Amino acid sequence: MAAMPTFAFDNTYARLPGGFFVRATPAEAPAPQLLFLNTDLAAELGLDAQALQGDAGDALFSGNTLPPGAEPIAQAYAGHQFGGFSPQLGDGRALLLGEVIDRRGQRRDIAFKGSGRTVFSRGGDGLAAVGPMLREVLIGEAMHALGVPTTRALAVAATGARVQREGALPGAVLTRVAASHLRVGSFQFFAARGDLERLATLADYALARHDPDLAGVPDRHLQLLRRVAERQATLIAQWLNLGFIHGVMNTDNMTISGETIDYGPCAFMEAYDPATVFSSIDHHGRYAYGNQAAIARWNLARLAEALMPLMVDSPDDEAAVQRAVADCMAVIDAFPAWHDAALRRGQAAKLGLGDGGDTADAALADDWLALLQAHRVDFTLAWRRLADAAAGDANPLRALFGEQPAALNPWLDRWQARCAQLDTANPALTAARADHMRQVNPLVIPRNHRVEDALAAAQGDGDLTPFDDLLAALRRPFDDDPAAARFAEPAPAALSAGYRTFCGT
Repeated sequence: MAAMPTFAFDNTYARLPGGFFVRATPAEAPAPQLLFLNTDLAAELGLDAQALQGDAGDALFSGNTLPPGAEPIAQAYAGHQFGGFSPQLGDGRALLLGEVIDRRGQRRDIAFKGSGRTVFSRGGDGLAAVGPMLREVLIGEAMHALGVPTTRALAVAATGARVQREGALPGAVLTRVAASHLRVGSFQFFAARGDLERLATLADYALARHDPDLAGVPDRHLQLLRRVAERQATLIAQWLNLGFIHGVMNTDNMTISGETIDYGPCAFMEAYDPATVFSSIDHHGRYAYGNQAAIARWNLARLAEALMPLMVDSPDDEAAVQRAVADCMAVIDAFPAWHDAALRRGQAAKLGLGDGGDTADAALADDWLALLQAHRVDFTLAWRRLADAAAGDANPLRALFGEQPAALNPWLDRWQARCAQLDTANPALTAARADHMRQVNPLVIPRNHRVEDALAAAQGDGDLTPFDDLLAALRRPFDDDPAAARFAEPAPAALSAGYRTFCGT
């Protein structure tokens, strides 16, 4: 048997007092096999990728053998799920193995997903199937390549066991890396119990980990709320500018770090429509594409409620309580402006307008999106073909409008006039515009039909070639590579219209 790979664990969360987690052990995998290893991420973490493969990798990433220093724990948290509060959720099929310091000096969590039941499983089996775990790889690596803060997959190992879902499926364990697994629901867990001592401990831990400059500041709990809101404002703007729909923006899926977490019923929109919903469980469109900023604000209000007891010395001090409420509401009410500013900066860059900042630029972006919606134009390709127009060839963009290419003309004239206005002040913009636009407008995204094809081949036939090919293209989303051209093409409209994603549990 090969020597067990080593991780330089320093497990600060496992050193917190009782009540934050429950210690647990991964379920045994009868026939483990490593399906995917993220060698680039392993290098970032300071790990020996070669030592993580073979029999040692099979045993490690299935949970059969834990590396020295690992302290597997299931974290406790609560959460609002589709608006309804559950006072206890917790890691029902996940285990935090420990923490390492990466090569940039950043602390990172190493966690399993699908490793078996815990005390928080609530009747579930705690397991996961190959398809959903490989999906986490594809979407997480795509988001990373697109510049979006995200958790990432270090590995996926098949377990050799069968998982019962709609049928018997091959089981798997995902190893996920995150800046932390702290979420809004982590704070709600203790706030709902009135456990202010542990709530304060958690807040101090979050500050030390993510905002150490605020440690000891008198209004640090209010400032923590503000920092989380600012991070989420930027994150949701990035989602929207890429056509990404998370699908389950419950409070237990909103991180304190500002990373995207939990790629279950998520998808990338094709034909532009703010009402787009892919999740099979989102029957009323709560988490539709166009609702994501409002839901983020709603979630932040729940974080404010959880933190507010830490902002007053006594709940009987009515004046202090009112001040805390007003301070929190000021942050919550500022969120839309922070989000809009981040969204507009991104849109200006995608339009080739530099930093933007002109109110006319916002109107230009809004009218562009309205045009795409009216003509059911593919969101990703429209932005990319606009870069071609910046290079002097608008025909690929016109082709996206089918039998009504002239519908583009009035808006295109306005955009070109705005570009010319900016170029008068800075002639260098003209030559660089198309290249700059191609650096922020991807050609390749995780097209839903391509993802499903890759997962079906891997889960059904054990064929990882489609998965590997798609992953390679997703890791280079801005490249105009003829070999990856098929991954840039939208699915037939009929297929997109009926597409649904599932949570994978």
